[in-house]
Amino acid sequence: MTSAKYLLTTSLRKQNKKSVRLDAFLLSFTIRLVRRASRSLHISGDFSLFICIYQKKIVILQRKIEINANNMSEFWKRTLSGAVFVSCIVGSILWHPAAFGAVLVLISVWGVNEFHSLMGSSPVSRGGAIVSTLVLDAAVLWYLLAPEGLKQSWGIYALLAALYMMLIAITLMEELWSMSENPVANWGNLLISQTMIAVPFCTMGALMALDKWLLLAVFVLIWTNDTGAYCVGSLTAKRAEGNHKMFPRVSPKKSWEGLFGGMAFTIGMAFILNRFGWFDAIQIEGRELWISGLLGLLVTTFGTLGDLMESLLKRTIGVKDSGCFLPGHGGVLDRFDSILLAAPMLAIYSGICYGLSLLF
Repeated sequence: MTSAKYLLTTSLRKQNKKSVRLDAFLLSFTIRLVRRASRSLHISGDFSLFICIYQKKIVILQRKIEINANNMSEFWKRTLSGAVFVSCIVGSILWHPAAFGAVLVLISVWGVNEFHSLMGSSPVSRGGAIVSTLVLDAAVLWYLLAPEGLKQSWGIYALLAALYMMLIAITLMEELWSMSENPVANWGNLLISQTMIAVPFCTMGALMALDKWLLLAVFVLIWTNDTGAYCVGSLTAKRAEGNHKMFPRVSPKKSWEGLFGGMAFTIGMAFILNRFGWFDAIQIEGRELWISGLLGLLVTTFGTLGDLMESLLKRTIGVKDSGCFLPGHGGVLDRFDSILLAAPMLAIYSGICYGLSLLF
């Protein structure tokens, strides 16, 4: 009895994980037949132990099959939704400013609403934030779509700016009558949703107005940075000493090795895009490599910081995803976290480079 138990358990432990899976149904059917035969022949002892061990093995095989099926389903779901996401972003930028404007309105309003849902803001605070975001979007759409003669009409922008500030003020003052439990939290949520979500999304419109290839380059560089950081971070994590974590309290998987690996990939991609003229709108003659390299460095730095800030938000609240915008990819804030800081910084940087290019 003891020798049979030792041999069988040892063989199960040493079983190759890459072996071909047995058909669980046929195996269980066979064992049921053998058990009935053993009862009729009054067989017990080691053979009964054999049956018990292989019954457990069937359960393990069935669970492995179910887990692998779920993983494959999740993989294809993430792949398909990711492909649709990339196609929509790239297609809207290259097709027409109106298409990009529609995408901008969708993600900005969805992102602001997503943030207020996470924070549990009052309905008035959430509604005021959404309407204020739509006013910002209207200013961007006017600049992108208005005829050339009306595009420079500053009266429209002054009117929209006054409306925007009035909406913010009314939403803040409404807390005097709302009798909410935490009016200060609602104030903070309103201002954060505007300064860290609505305004950064609208700065993409400034990049689009400057040059659509420049805006597309920002997305390509962010995706390159994410890919490079993941690849380098995963490889260095396999070393005996592991890798060096950046902020383990906020994002346990992010490492310094991944940061510098993503930076190298991003700067290299920036040089490649420069060769194809994607940065022509902001280039200064004789300084092309410097302009491209610094742009790649800014994308890596502020894209990573935006990612970390969004991770800190989710970890503080205690959620895995900010919402359900794309199947398998989480919410809008999960997909555009790197844009939240990168887009405003790159808009400022591009504006400076564009002004200097006119001077020199």
